[in-house]
Amino acid sequence: MFHSRLHSFSRLMISLTLALLLTAGLVGLAGSATAQDRRQNTPGEFDFYVLSLSWSPSFCEEAAERGGRSQIQCGGRPYAFVVHGLWPQYENGFPEYCQRPSPRLNRNIVSSMLDLMPAPGLIFNEWDKHGTCSGLTDRNYFETIRKARAAIKIPAEYLDLSQAKTVAPAEVEEAFIKANPGLSNAAVSVTCNRTRLSEVRICLSKDLQFRACEEIDRRACRRDQLTMPPIRGG
Repeated sequence: MFHSRLHSFSRLMISLTLALLLTAGLVGLAGSATAQDRRQNTPGEFDFYVLSLSWSPSFCEEAAERGGRSQIQCGGRPYAFVVHGLWPQYENGFPEYCQRPSPRLNRNIVSSMLDLMPAPGLIFNEWDKHGTCSGLTDRNYFETIRKARAAIKIPAEYLDLSQAKTVAPAEVEEAFIKANPGLSNAAVSVTCNRTRLSEVRICLSKDLQFRACEEIDRRACRRDQLTMPPIRGG
């Protein structure tokens, strides 16, 4: 009888201990989730920017394959690298659509940005999805995009590409590093869409200085070779 009661008591204590551990774990998870939620999608609260530069000829070839073309970007004057966006980032993950509905974007600002971002729809989308997370006004956000783009020198070999070029992602990174003193492999990555070079992404601090970004680097293209279609068909 004594041993039976002792065995029952032991089982009860084990059950209580497991219950307490489970409760503590749930509290810990809830606490960490709440801490993340306080910052998630709060305008102005982020760690750094990613400046994304899109290789326009790749975009236009892919758009043509889908049966559509952006009249400004793909049908007008030739474009090489254009600005896709300037994206606020966390060290892990990123905010998006931080104000719903987003403040209305001034159309004069849209017109003023077409030299860097030659698609009005893109400009509106970047403001709604990313600009609202910057904590800046629409005018200051797009001024920051212009400053970030001005801080980056495009390698000379990509300025007037008249014939298709086969490149390795690492080769493109090294070209940007060589053209931009202070830029390192840890702060730049290349993305691809199937066999084409898609974008070069450069990580910048809030005051637009080069900085490392491990998560962005992990998302880089892993192909050995990529094609850079020529500007305007060559």
